[in-house]
Amino acid sequence: MAVKTLDDLISEGVAGRRVLVRADLNVPLDGDRITDDGRVRAALPTIERLAAAGARVIVAAHLGRPKGEPDPKFSLAPVSARLGELLGADVTLAADVVGDSAKSVTGALADGQVALLENVRFDPRETSKVEDERADLARELAALTGEHGAFVSDGFGVVHRKQASVFDIAGVLPAYTGGLVLAELEVLRKLTEEPARPYAVVLGGAKVSDKLGVIANLLTKVDRLLIGGGMAYTFLKAQGYEVGGSLLQADQLDQVSGFLAEAEKRGVELVLPVDVLAATEFAADASYEVVEATAIPADRQGLDIGPKTRELFAGKLADAATVFWNGPMGVFEFEAFAGGTRAVAEAIAGSDAFSVVGGGDSAAAVRLLGLPEDGFSHISTGGGASLEYLEGKDLPGVSVLGE
Repeated sequence: MAVKTLDDLISEGVAGRRVLVRADLNVPLDGDRITDDGRVRAALPTIERLAAAGARVIVAAHLGRPKGEPDPKFSLAPVSARLGELLGADVTLAADVVGDSAKSVTGALADGQVALLENVRFDPRETSKVEDERADLARELAALTGEHGAFVSDGFGVVHRKQASVFDIAGVLPAYTGGLVLAELEVLRKLTEEPARPYAVVLGGAKVSDKLGVIANLLTKVDRLLIGGGMAYTFLKAQGYEVGGSLLQADQLDQVSGFLAEAEKRGVELVLPVDVLAATEFAADASYEVVEATAIPADRQGLDIGPKTRELFAGKLADAATVFWNGPMGVFEFEAFAGGTRAVAEAIAGSDAFSVVGGGDSAAAVRLLGLPEDGFSHISTGGGASLEYLEGKDLPGVSVLGE
């Protein structure tokens, strides 16, 4: 089955038609203030193209993890306001997902106008494991588009989820792949199908368990694997070193030992921190000292990679032809412990490599630290989807479109 794209839909004609766009607008909030609007900006091109072609655009999205019922702290109201600012036009937010407000708001749309449904996860059917329940919600979403409706999947950050507004809806409405999803997939294929070498991957973040599958799969593809962040301490412990009060997943030590052996067997250079910033407590103003990664005091915890490691990692990235980075090197939200993440990001941005930032905290760090986004070949909008693709898993929201 050949995949149909946004270009195909627009060439068919969308003026006067209601088009449902599944976007990923799951942005971080501080109260009702958006702290990183990257995903909203990434959703703009598809919405703008449809509106300019005369479509009546209905956007569906989620925010956070509400428990299947309305919760004011997960309302899309701040997103609606920001989307309107970026579009330069009012974006009406429905008060519900498929109820009376959604029907009224979408029914009142004129050509070129945009409306946003309230958080689709306020309806428990969105994430239900029961196929019939998800199908019911998909049919109600489709009904909002009327007789000549269409669906555009453009929320790459959710295509790894088998959910009503991502997966089931594509079986109810004529379905098209949005430009953002196509661009993300093209980048990921460059990382997995004959990537230019040397191929280096930098992984960070808190937990090894979040990246078990991707590490196992990447060990068959990469030349160098650099490990930082909280997950590095489980690797150090697996090598027999004490890690003090640093983050440790003791139940993953056998798995990590297996990774170390597999890397050696395959000739993959697995690079771990050689020094860390060891703090007295997990706090922005905690006192700390730089210590060898093999000699972390019992009363200290590593919160960032140290200066020698920053230099080491930069050297391993300098001649790379392909780089994928996912996960911060330390607690970058605390200025004192943001240096490692900044150093790695700057090393990647300063290289000549085809470089991909794998969404999530890595993308947030680039923006929070004020680093130029154009220093990277691509900044993904979907951390989880990117990792599952690199793990070799099927992405249900993509396969259902014929990709």
